[in-house]
Amino acid sequence: MEQLKHECGVALIRLRKPIEYYRRKYGTYSWALDKLYLLMEKQHNRGQEGAGLGVVKLHSQPGNEYVYRERALGSDAIQTIFENVHRHLPHELNAMEAADVEEEVPFIGEIYMGHLRYSTTGKAGMSYVHPFLRRNNWRSRNLLMCGNFNMTNVDEVFQTIVARGQHPRLYSDTIVLLEQIGYALDKENHRLYREFRNRFKDPELGQAIEDNIDMARVLKATSPLWDGGYVICGATGSGDMFALRDPHGIRPAFYYADDEVVVVASERPVIQTVFHAPIESVKELTPGQAIMVGKHGQYAVR
Repeated sequence: MEQLKHECGVALIRLRKPIEYYRRKYGTYSWALDKLYLLMEKQHNRGQEGAGLGVVKLHSQPGNEYVYRERALGSDAIQTIFENVHRHLPHELNAMEAADVEEEVPFIGEIYMGHLRYSTTGKAGMSYVHPFLRRNNWRSRNLLMCGNFNMTNVDEVFQTIVARGQHPRLYSDTIVLLEQIGYALDKENHRLYREFRNRFKDPELGQAIEDNIDMARVLKATSPLWDGGYVICGATGSGDMFALRDPHGIRPAFYYADDEVVVVASERPVIQTVFHAPIESVKELTPGQAIMVGKHGQYAVR
């Protein structure tokens, strides 16, 4: 009999207020980054092979980075990546104007994604450490993705991608899902372009596309082909975020929402302790359920 394992751990934080709000209330712009560290450290048992984090900034100006990622290997990966991240933060961070922090400071944003890796495929190395990132020059086509999953039909999904003419760089379940979801996200962008092209001119056209991305449509176009246990988490460069649990409830996922944040993690007690949340306010994503947070912080569970 195969030994039961904890598998991977996930952690997501979506801020619902401007970052200046958190500095004023909690004394630091890095409040959410610090919370992400706690969410990951308290799930350390779920990942001894590696860890990674990603941050999306929604107010960077063109010519500036807006999707940041840091990854490391080994049982001390959490400590390593957060030490590296803090080296990028200015010493005078909390004395800075909010607009300057929003535009210039790396790893301080509105969406935070953390992952703890426990391999189920036997493949190792930095190329297989989450989160994975699919780049594009349009913010709404950038995709940051991580997950806790073991897909049993990766070959089938891979063949559907290749049949479209795509050429994935690696053969792994994560890359396959990233390219599959990315393709559906591209189609959603094309759909909105066709809908709005006669109503808006650039740059308003791009803004209208960002404001109307339907992640439920993207997931409906991809997830029916998945077979196995999974919690798939993603975020776009324009501010949409999601987490989807498999229909059989094989992999766990819990969420918490108030007027300041939306949080997702693999374990309920972790959310409770990090956010001082009563047990009844931390909900379980039921099998097949997804939580989606829009560009402006509105969320829905379906």
